[in-house]
Amino acid sequence: MQAVIVAAGEGKRMQPLTFERPKPLIEVNGKPLIEHIIDALPPEIDEIIIVIGYKGQMIKDHLGDSYKGRKIVYVHQWMAAGTAHALSMARPFLKGKFLFMYADDIHGAEALAETIKHPYSILAAPHEDPSKFGVIEKNEDGTLLRMVEKPVNPATNLVNTGGIMLDERIFDYPAPRHETGEYYITEPIESLSKDHPIMVIEQPLWIPVGYPDDIAKAEEILKARALSQDSDLI
Repeated sequence: MQAVIVAAGEGKRMQPLTFERPKPLIEVNGKPLIEHIIDALPPEIDEIIIVIGYKGQMIKDHLGDSYKGRKIVYVHQWMAAGTAHALSMARPFLKGKFLFMYADDIHGAEALAETIKHPYSILAAPHEDPSKFGVIEKNEDGTLLRMVEKPVNPATNLVNTGGIMLDERIFDYPAPRHETGEYYITEPIESLSKDHPIMVIEQPLWIPVGYPDDIAKAEEILKARALSQDSDLI
């Protein structure tokens, strides 16, 4: 099975730390973000496609062609055009089901393992400021009803945390171009959900690392969980 990790962004919110290196190589607890992400992947995932852009060569130099036995393929997003555009860059290399992820979130391994058990699924977690994320609404059976990117008035506090089980059917639903010039994965996922139910999986551990201040918060959470020997985190 494959995973696609989007790691192409300039990381402007993480400046000045990203002036010298890309965001996926920012360290949390002495370990680059992208290693936290890969280490939490289920063992069924044996190939990782990393979409690179800003300072992408540094990521290639750091990880190489394989990481702990997993093959790594790199594709270059030649313009900053959003998550749907980034995924389209990986399309020629896809072979079936894949786990789509962002390179700036730390996840628990158990939640990711649950994600791949479903034909289609999406990880979610409550957040105190959901307007910064893709906000999720669920049907009564736990499947995705609606997902709205950064709404002014969020309908719920449940947000997309960036772990999505998909296959190549996602490309049957083109993403519209937003006024920013970007193409978000949000609309294709919602459209896909109308034809193929997408299970919403609420996860106990999700640590978004978007700003410099988030690093200390993330380290505090990880250290506390290490002390409690919680099996949900690798």
